Amino acid sequence: MVGVTSIEVKESLDELAERLRQAKGPKDKERLQVLYWLKQDNAPSISAIAKAVGKHRNTLQTWLSMYRDGGLEAMLETKKSPGGVRVIPQWAEDALAKRLKQSNGFASYGAVQQWLAETLGVEAQYHAVYQMTRYRLKAKLKVVRPQNYKQNSEQRATFKQTLETTSPC
Repeated sequence: MVGVTSIEVKESLDELAERLRQAKGPKDKERLQVLYWLKQDNAPSISAIAKAVGKHRNTLQTWLSMYRDGGLEAMLETKKSPGGVRVIPQWAEDALAKRLKQSNGFASYGAVQQWLAETLGVEAQYHAVYQMTRYRLKAKLKVVRPQNYKQNSEQRATFKQTLETTSPC
């Protein structure tokens, strides 16, 4: 008969109802709801359940095959992707963090890139170096602004002193 599944739900209706109440995420609730409907005496067809849940019947069959193979825990298991491999290893990032804390930092991100290549032997693109330095290490490369050679240093020092005494902050 089409739409009838040959799966035996091991948990009782009460146990499924309790798990359904305690389910945290919508993914778990959907999957538990499918098992709950299949455990009832007049279980609707897979197609009817799929329509009610809002998923394709093949998706439900995938869930049920996971339940068949590994039980309820396998069906509710959430797999997380490990993500991409970082171009700059953690030990190099730690060395760069130590170097950035020194008083003589870097003048540019290109200089950081060059330092990584020459000192640590880590080849990385400019964008990767910028992202790591700026966002993961929270470092801003600040360069002293050039001063005009015509400025009078005595006049500048006097201005700084008067600024400190008159400043409200």
